[in-house]
Amino acid sequence: MTAPASDSLTGRGRGTVSARLAFPVVDEVSRHCLSDDEPETVHIEVHLPGRPDARRLWEAFRRALLVHSRVLVRQAPHRWYRRSYEWELTGAPDVDPVSFAGPGPDALARARARSLALCPPLSESPPVRLEVVALDAVRSVLLLTLHHTALDAPSGLRVLATTAALYAGDGALRGGEGTATPPTAPVRRAPAGRHRGGRTRGARPARLAPDTAARPGRASAAANGMLLLDLPLPSPDPAAEWTVNDRLLVAASLMVSRWNRSHGRPGRPVRITMPVDDRSRDLAMPLGNGTRLAEVPMTPEDRSDAPRLLAACPDPAAVTRLLHTTARRTRALKSQASTPLGPGAALLTAPLLPVGVRGALTRGMRRAVAPWASTLLLSNIGRVPYPLDFGEAGRASAVWFSAPARMPRGLSLTAASTGGRLHMTLRWSRDLLDHTAGAALARLFEDCLLLTYGPRSTP
Repeated sequence: MTAPASDSLTGRGRGTVSARLAFPVVDEVSRHCLSDDEPETVHIEVHLPGRPDARRLWEAFRRALLVHSRVLVRQAPHRWYRRSYEWELTGAPDVDPVSFAGPGPDALARARARSLALCPPLSESPPVRLEVVALDAVRSVLLLTLHHTALDAPSGLRVLATTAALYAGDGALRGGEGTATPPTAPVRRAPAGRHRGGRTRGARPARLAPDTAARPGRASAAANGMLLLDLPLPSPDPAAEWTVNDRLLVAASLMVSRWNRSHGRPGRPVRITMPVDDRSRDLAMPLGNGTRLAEVPMTPEDRSDAPRLLAACPDPAAVTRLLHTTARRTRALKSQASTPLGPGAALLTAPLLPVGVRGALTRGMRRAVAPWASTLLLSNIGRVPYPLDFGEAGRASAVWFSAPARMPRGLSLTAASTGGRLHMTLRWSRDLLDHTAGAALARLFEDCLLLTYGPRSTP
């Protein structure tokens, strides 16, 4: 069921353009590499103990879009010879992005499948879709789908936070629910071409071993697979230098290494792409794709630790040393100023050549460097910095989100914490894993995360 439309919400943005913005670097690279069989969707799932009123929620979301007018965009018509893609800021939606699904035994599963497989079109404003799913007579889920070419998960959460405040009657829209963690002090970079642990960049990163009963390249590979985990949040060790994010990185690297060993794959260094987001979380937060990507090498500094980490019962001291090494590396990476996708992407997207030519070059470069792409992406937004209080429908009891899992990586892990729980999402390409293998990988990740709980701060 779709909420009734009104002139103020739908159908009146078409043809009305308040401004145009050239695509930033991340948006352009994503646009160049879009593929029908690998949808570029971001999924955000908010669980509520109650059910919001349909009309009030529809109106609150409409007002939130007007507050965050950067979300009200569509891609401007373009020709291959233009120097850039452009966003048209429409000032009003072209279509109604809100729909409601009644309760049913598989209503949430079908909504999740739609979120992974169907991108909101870039040709219509806004490139987002909000689906409200009734779990039963009481509980509900808000499922927000974003086109990742236009928006990232923190942007989507900011819009939902504004929606919650408006729904609950907060006309003042207090914007100070949370702020970004300030950058740490600068750390001296390692020599070019080498990491602080002395490892060179020459070795190709590990790839997760495929495990699927279906034939690769099948038509059903259009959507990713996904599994959501509800885990206890690790208790902080006041004496330790590592964070929950460092624990997740170590657990993910152990998961890949142990999985590959069990599948007969030779050992290769694991490298994990980690988004870094320095934006504030108030109403002044710039929306769009605002993260920069850092690549974390997960090799132990002591080569002799590798077999200890892969033993049937991993050596706790070796795990502790890897946590120490990872903490130092992530602090250094977060403190370094960098462009969103690196200098290569900035050069490829410089408006020196027609956008059609730059697109062909970008896709060719992506294919050429695919063997050196990182092993997986791990995105951790930490504690959700908003109350997400929907009045009589209650506060969010759980928040999950997921990022695209495009090949050649084919795997993304995402994390958020709400109410003292850690909500993890594993998302994978169906050319890499089937559901049974994905579930086995999720169990292995839980086991590897437990390995990081025991070590103390002393190596």
